[in-house]
Amino acid sequence: MKITAIIEKGTDGMYSIRSEQHFDGNYFGGFGESVAIAKEDFIESIQEALTDAKAEGYETEDSYTVNYHYDLPSFFNDFDFINASKFAQYVGINESKMRQYKSGTAYPSEKIVRKILDAIHRIGSEFSSVSL
Repeated sequence: MKITAIIEKGTDGMYSIRSEQHFDGNYFGGFGESVAIAKEDFIESIQEALTDAKAEGYETEDSYTVNYHYDLPSFFNDFDFINASKFAQYVGINESKMRQYKSGTAYPSEKIVRKILDAIHRIGSEFSSVSL
């Protein structure tokens, strides 16, 4: 089973994760003070739903994969080792704006989101070609 998890930072500073998929009408969800805590809660909700479904006699898949879709504040919370200013330089956008995107006080245009995502993928490719 493939599950898409949408991670967002709320106006209260908490992080929530919701799924686009559901099992037997129940959507998966998670909540926490950090993305890591919300992810743990989200995975637990999936496991509980599958366990309950099996107990009720439903056939379920034993394995699943989760594809996480972040808003920028959530991304920077989950990957907190990334320096927003240095990342902005790498991407080629204003450092102050990137810090605003990180905090959630400003929201990037679709064009900027694409630029950021392309940079993230470029970094991933560069890392995957490294050997030590």
